[in-house]
Amino acid sequence: MTQAPVLYLVDGSSYLYRAFHALPNLTNSSGQPTGALLGVANMLRRLINEDDPQWVAVVFDAKGPTFRHEMYAEYKANRPPMPADLSSQIEPIHDFVRLLGLPLVQVEGVEADDVIGTLARQAEEAGMKCVVSTGDKDMAQLVNDHTELVNTMTETRMDANGVADKFGVRPDQIVDFLALTGDTSDNIPGVPKCGPKTAAKWLDAYDTLDAVMEHADEIKGKIGENLRAALETLPLSRELTRIRRDVELEIGPDDLKRQAMDEEGLREALKRFEFNTWLKELGGGEKAADSVPADYTTVFDEKSLDELVQRLESADLIAFDTETTSLNPMRAELVGLSFSIEPGQAWYIPVAHEYAGAPEQLDRDWVLERLKPVLENESSAKVGQHIKYDMNVLSNYGIEVSGVAFDTMLESYVFNSTGSRHDMDSLALKYLGRQTVHYEDIAGKGAKQILFSEVPVDDASHYAAEDADITLQLHQHLWPKLQAEPSLAKVLTDIEVPLIPVLARMEQRGVLLDGERLAEQSRELATQIARLEKEAHKEAGGPFNLGSPMQLQKILFEQQGLPVIRKTPKGQPSTAEDVLQELAHEYALPSLILEYRSLSKLKSTYTDKLPEDINPRTGRVHTSYHQAVAATGRLSSSDPNLQNIPIRTPLGRRIRQAFVAPEGCLIVACDYSQIELRIMAHLSGDEGLLRAFHDGVDVHRATAGEVFDTDYEKVDGDQRRAAKAINFGLMYGMSAFGLARQLNIGRAEAQAYMDTYFLRYPGVKAFMDETREQAREQGYVETLFGRRLYLPDIKASNMQRRQGAERAAINAPMQGTAADIIKRAMITVDAWLQDEMPEAHLVMQVHDELVFEVPEDRLETLVEAVNARMESAADLKVPLVVDTGHGPDWDTAH
Repeated sequence: MTQAPVLYLVDGSSYLYRAFHALPNLTNSSGQPTGALLGVANMLRRLINEDDPQWVAVVFDAKGPTFRHEMYAEYKANRPPMPADLSSQIEPIHDFVRLLGLPLVQVEGVEADDVIGTLARQAEEAGMKCVVSTGDKDMAQLVNDHTELVNTMTETRMDANGVADKFGVRPDQIVDFLALTGDTSDNIPGVPKCGPKTAAKWLDAYDTLDAVMEHADEIKGKIGENLRAALETLPLSRELTRIRRDVELEIGPDDLKRQAMDEEGLREALKRFEFNTWLKELGGGEKAADSVPADYTTVFDEKSLDELVQRLESADLIAFDTETTSLNPMRAELVGLSFSIEPGQAWYIPVAHEYAGAPEQLDRDWVLERLKPVLENESSAKVGQHIKYDMNVLSNYGIEVSGVAFDTMLESYVFNSTGSRHDMDSLALKYLGRQTVHYEDIAGKGAKQILFSEVPVDDASHYAAEDADITLQLHQHLWPKLQAEPSLAKVLTDIEVPLIPVLARMEQRGVLLDGERLAEQSRELATQIARLEKEAHKEAGGPFNLGSPMQLQKILFEQQGLPVIRKTPKGQPSTAEDVLQELAHEYALPSLILEYRSLSKLKSTYTDKLPEDINPRTGRVHTSYHQAVAATGRLSSSDPNLQNIPIRTPLGRRIRQAFVAPEGCLIVACDYSQIELRIMAHLSGDEGLLRAFHDGVDVHRATAGEVFDTDYEKVDGDQRRAAKAINFGLMYGMSAFGLARQLNIGRAEAQAYMDTYFLRYPGVKAFMDETREQAREQGYVETLFGRRLYLPDIKASNMQRRQGAERAAINAPMQGTAADIIKRAMITVDAWLQDEMPEAHLVMQVHDELVFEVPEDRLETLVEAVNARMESAADLKVPLVVDTGHGPDWDTAH
């Protein structure tokens, strides 16, 4: 008996949103967003490969209002506009659909749901089966003996029994069910507080919405009141949720025959969007990476470990990874190690899985003793994904990993810092087309997540071995890309990779913190915060929650009638910090609120929190430095963040007093002086700036003399302050409006300052103009050492995004070059410390500053050696100058 033909109807609008939110923020090398495109394209490819549909349509919503908007003006009124990163992918997604030979359907004034509903009805009438591919719960109303749903993302199918299992109602009751529950995303009213279980219970009892409404008086409690209050709107809710099946269409199922794939056009699109695995499968390159078969081995016995060690000893490159009990490497316990030396092959050595029925594993200490010679061998090249973490974990067991040659996280970051997330799962998807096993897949999520030591070895083994295998494959994919751009390869090999062991040593050493001093500060802050709260209540005329924006809005703008400076996106008066700062010039309460917020943040973020970060094993605070976060190359710090501790306020400086030197030692702080201005002078070649730095004068005073046409000696404090704002503001692309706000002057006056500045420093103006033009032409800017920052918005039609990219184009070469310089300095300084003064330690890096612990009797030697290396970290047209201080604590040293 011949089977009925099947029409596949793909809910394109549903999938593009789901793909956009489910996948990482992927971009190609030119900065075009590609995450949603990749998700939808992969879904369509899977449909073609697995189901081979002969009749198919991919249906999208058309732009503009529909009959539902005419029926109910508030329909979908709460939905925010489509994100720009998604809207830019719509046309490419449509192009992919056509290139795959799939009919694409859009009907003006009609939603995709109604087109699908109508085509499904026509298919049923023509004797066809219908499969609707969607993730939208509303589509369950279409299910019957001829039509079923499939969710390609979760690989689940739903027939009538499936609908009943999922929703507790029959398919023919779904419209009534949805009318009762409502839909906040579509702004469909429903019955307030009526959830799916309540709706299903009512329909089980009364069968239809009409019957529920007729028996509304029988429903007790608050939910019954809500039902009765909604009786007038429930018929409207039902019509809004009902999918129309009678839309007038110019096509029918017979017109939806799948066409031949346009391989040439598809190949060009795959190249453009850098979907390399798919491209290789089409014959556009080498064998696809995801076709490498996985051969993973779990090592349980000594003989197998000995054989693995022998293979590692003779390997050209070792990819390895650790599995632990914590993301904090200084507190993590080792659970296992994985290794890979060729694609598709990997080993996992479990050493501390502890759960009922866990298999016998090799002794951790014995395993580490066998692996230590390989891990510490400088000539044994190694690659990892964020390998610094693994180095820190192993340092807890007395192993100092050497021979780090590559890090795939840093390879991705150097190749394009803004082109992707740099975690392994994102990189595997972007570059290898691989959907890897995620940690949550084997350990669970949220409160139910278990430690890795509790994960069954069989599950853990594949996950861990895959980590090492994918790391090796990513390196083999990314390193050739970097080699094709020699300047980028040099940034990786000369700056980023050599910095890894330097940062690892800093993190392992940590910094000494006086917890009692911070506790005393917390007590003092609590007293001051209580005083401010009391004063604020008095000023407001009664008590209120100072941390509540809603209460603050009411008091400031309704009760006290203060002027509304700015509104929130929802139309409420803003209580943001810059708004309060403006109001604080004239009103007491905003000033009190600002001070309250400032002290509360100091207390919660630093004086209360920092003592909790002291490691009980070492008695020190161990931050984590991140190389692959800031697009410009600057390091960032977390857990705790030591780079944002305030320095301009007395209270902030008191916090720094708690960072102390061990007994017999001093804290030394070495800080580059005006490094970004010096880089501006070098890059622009402006004669005035070069002369000021060569003469060793105060560059802000010199700038003030030029801008205000005043003798250098006669420049006053206000003029110098204004010149400093101009010098730094221009580097960050500040406009005349921004300068006017900062200096509290008129916009015309601020513009005049800037015009005069550019007349006096024409080289700076030329540099900025040339940099913008270069960014527009090539899509990126570079630091002095070849690091790139790609600027995908440099040609954006949106003026704000384009201007933001232009500001970044000017700032990035200076901020990025400064980041490169201090990294180069850290590498040379650390090498000197290891060779000449191992008793001294580099303990912190904060922007342009390096902080050391040094024995008191070695102070002069360290200062001389560090200054010399920091000042020679780059060969600029102006001298690099380092300001140095020392003392028993960080504040005194600064």
